[in-house]
Amino acid sequence: MMKFLNKLKGFWGNAVAVDLGTATTLIYIKHRGIVLREPSVVAVDQYTGEVVACGEEAKKMLGKTPEGLIAQRPMKDGVIADFDLVQEMLYNFLSRVLSNNLFFRPKVLIAVPSGITEVEKRAVRDSAENAGATGVLLVSEPIAAAVGIGLPINEPTGNMIIDIGGGTTEIAVISLSGLVTNISLRVAGDEMDEAIASYIREKYRVAIGEQTAEQIKIYLGNAFPSKVEESMEVRGRDLVTGAPKTIEITSTEVREALKSPINQIIEAIKKALEKTPPELVADIIDRGIYLTGGGSLLKSLDELIMEETNIPVKKVDNPLECVVLGAGKIIDNIEDYENVLMKQKKSSIKRRVEL
Repeated sequence: MMKFLNKLKGFWGNAVAVDLGTATTLIYIKHRGIVLREPSVVAVDQYTGEVVACGEEAKKMLGKTPEGLIAQRPMKDGVIADFDLVQEMLYNFLSRVLSNNLFFRPKVLIAVPSGITEVEKRAVRDSAENAGATGVLLVSEPIAAAVGIGLPINEPTGNMIIDIGGGTTEIAVISLSGLVTNISLRVAGDEMDEAIASYIREKYRVAIGEQTAEQIKIYLGNAFPSKVEESMEVRGRDLVTGAPKTIEITSTEVREALKSPINQIIEAIKKALEKTPPELVADIIDRGIYLTGGGSLLKSLDELIMEETNIPVKKVDNPLECVVLGAGKIIDNIEDYENVLMKQKKSSIKRRVEL
């Protein structure tokens, strides 16, 4: 066993960790820390197939491109929606952070949703390998997030973490380095944006873009009534006349718009607790629920979860970086975390023996 771990440690001497998110991709290089944080967006020339921009530059083009140029997110619900674009995006990001060293073909650890299928795992591995990586391993996002915030996941104690990203909400109870209970809900930040855009379209007959919806969520988004109501002006296109139109929307309206996706998350949390062994639930009541991911920044979401579950909810200091920091800690100490990595199932081939 020691021989295997020593071999694994040497293999991961030159490695990077990737949080390949629906909304944002973060990259951590061993012993250097987080070196890249970019939107998971790619702009492509539809006539030539050439990638024009990746990351922040491409995100600025969302909803603003002329004919023949398209900016899009190649990740959907935490998994790959466009294999070729993810490959191009990964190559672009790795090239930036590794500079002239990309020809060394880095080893890569990628954080993925806990509910990922075998086919989706293969797509992630193939994309990373085609982008220049060699030796691709996977870790579930809730495990990485738990490691990132320093939870004692290797102990026989219940640790509950809720990681709300752009494409998925990962709800997990972790003990003895494994997932005892986990729900990977494909309702998260993107669905919140869509809910806001849909609310404005139905109530005001005004169409807004996804970036505008995201800004409304950031500025006015809330899950629990507050004493002070806020409002903001929103510009969009009148669906009746086609002309530009400005409306004013309040935090109360945004809370109403977000009711459906938030309720789905709350129900999934309750379901996860129902499936968790009583001894671990007792630990969770004592230790609290840890809330991570960009979605945890939604105002008063922690208060709502606490009211619905009667369990203390703790926000962490670096919710956007927990997953990649945890994945980075794993590659920095790979021999200590070998048992938390996702296992790769080998396909069984039945052979017919002719007698």
